[in-house]
Amino acid sequence: MNKKISVARLSIFSNTCLIILKIVVGLLSHSVSIISEAIHSFMDLLASIVAFFSVRISDTPADERHPYGHGKFENISGVVEALLIFIAAFWIIYEAVKKIIHPVTVEKIGLGFAVMFISAIVNIFVSRRLYQVAKETDSVALEADALHLKTDVYTSFGVATGLLLMWISGIPLVDPIIAIFVALLILKESFELFSKAYAPLLDLSLPQSDIEQIVSIIQRHCTDEMTFHNLRSRKAGNYKYIDFHLNLDPDKTVREAHKICDMIEEDIQNAFDHTEVTIHVENF
Repeated sequence: MNKKISVARLSIFSNTCLIILKIVVGLLSHSVSIISEAIHSFMDLLASIVAFFSVRISDTPADERHPYGHGKFENISGVVEALLIFIAAFWIIYEAVKKIIHPVTVEKIGLGFAVMFISAIVNIFVSRRLYQVAKETDSVALEADALHLKTDVYTSFGVATGLLLMWISGIPLVDPIIAIFVALLILKESFELFSKAYAPLLDLSLPQSDIEQIVSIIQRHCTDEMTFHNLRSRKAGNYKYIDFHLNLDPDKTVREAHKICDMIEEDIQNAFDHTEVTIHVENF
C-alpha cells in the first residue's frame, strides 16, 4: 500500500476515535474547552479526509486534461484545511464568550482531564508519523495534517491544565478562557498553513537553497563553449518543475546535445525526487 495513503488512513481513524471521546465527555461535563477540542478534532478529521483523497489524486499520472500532473491537488487540500481551521477557531470563540456571559458549572473534571491527556499522547504519536512520511515524500497535504495534530497536542495539554486549575481554584471562568486561548492558537496555525499551501498555487520559485544547488549541478557540466540562462522553477504538491536555456557550440551534433542534456537532467533528478527538467537548447 502507498505509504502516504496508509498514514492518512491512520490519521482519519485516530481523529474519529478522539472526536467521539471528546464529545461524550464534553457533553457530560458541560465543559466548553472540551467541546472546543472536540470541534478542533472534527476539523482535524475533515483535514485528514481531504489529505487522504488529495494524496491519492496527486500521485496519479498526468493525463490529457492534466498534462502537468495532479500535484497541486495537495496545495488545494492545504488551503481548504486552513479555511476549515479558521472557521473552527471563530466558532470556539463564539461559544466561549457565551459561557463567559452565562457561566456553567463544569462537572466530571477528572474524566475530562484524562480524555485530554489521552488525546495529547495519541496525537503525539500520529503527528510524528505524519511528519516522517511527509518529509520522506515531500507531501504538503500530510505536513498540513501533521501540523493540525501537533497543534491539537498543545491545545489538549492546555485544556487539561485549565481543567486542573479550575478544579483547584473552583472558578468556572477558567474553562472558557482556556477555550479562547485554544482558538487563538488554532488561528495562528491556520494562517501559517494557508501561507504555505497557497504559495505554490502562484507558481513561486523553489527555495533559494534548491536554486543554488541546481545552478551548481548545471555549472559542473558547463565548459567554455557552454552557458545557460533563464532558469525557472516551480512546485506542485511534491513535484518540482525546472526549465532553463542551454547555449551550446553550433558545431555540436543533435546527438551530442542530447547526451549533454540527459546528463544534466539525470544529475538534477538524482538530487531532487519527483523532478521534471526541461532544457531548451540554443546556439551561441
